Amino acid sequence: MLSRKSKLFLTKIFSLFSVVRGYNVWVVALAQYLSAIFILATNKRALDVLLDLKLFLIVMASSLTIASGYIINNFYDSKKDLINRPRKAMLDRLVSQGTKLKVYFSINLFVAFLASFISWRAVLFFSTYIFIIWYYSHKLKKFPFIGNLVAALLAVLPFFGVLMYYKNFYDVIFAHATFLYLLILIREFVKDLENIEGDLVVDYKTIPVLFGENAAKYTISFLTLSSIIPVYFLIDVFDVGYMDIYFYTSYLILIFFLLKLWKSKTKQEFVKLHFLIKLIILAGVFCIVLIEPQVLLHGKKLISTY
Repeated sequence: MLSRKSKLFLTKIFSLFSVVRGYNVWVVALAQYLSAIFILATNKRALDVLLDLKLFLIVMASSLTIASGYIINNFYDSKKDLINRPRKAMLDRLVSQGTKLKVYFSINLFVAFLASFISWRAVLFFSTYIFIIWYYSHKLKKFPFIGNLVAALLAVLPFFGVLMYYKNFYDVIFAHATFLYLLILIREFVKDLENIEGDLVVDYKTIPVLFGENAAKYTISFLTLSSIIPVYFLIDVFDVGYMDIYFYTSYLILIFFLLKLWKSKTKQEFVKLHFLIKLIILAGVFCIVLIEPQVLLHGKKLISTY
């Protein structure tokens, strides 16, 4: 039997895991590795990519930076989360604000340490990334449009770090990044609809708060329709292997998403739409292997796709 002190310690560890959203962090790490193998490092064997020490350090530094970002975001959003996510907020509060800040600074110092083994450019990149996350959590997220745009940018920056490492600037990569960015931006606006009650209380000036739900829905609709542009290039212009199945399917889901969006009025309905967008993004991570699935069998690319 565990002692009371041990149970309390485990509870706090679980609480901290909830704060840093560990389940999201590992997905980003997986996406970075899959992107490196199937999109960015087109001329390297999969095993060589997996054993690349510098890539491992980039992925590790990215994961820790994202985790620290969730901590500082949770720190500033504690009052808002009590309204929007009361159960999760109560779990998160098992770790004191002071402890969160100590963990936040410790993680960021360790990230700088890891980046120093990569290059001075990596130190500069991750230091800038950490600063932007802090400034977003402290100031920018309270403003319409700007907060959403920066939040989506922060979500794709880890992939930019891997891109800079491989110095692979093919057009197809930016088409992938544009589609991902638009999906994340759509998710951010849906979150604004989902969290409107808490945003009103803490005076976050989101689009639903300032201009009403319909303005947010029009914005989401525009972004969803705009996503057809990168999808067109990815399917008809570039060779993405069997991943075109994912793009066809995701766009059909997005059409269904739009139809449901205009019928949705309650928080529960917006939560479901938020989950649907997250599902499309998550499926996109695993479907990267469809670009050239023979890599899973042979360990290397048989044909240079790009």
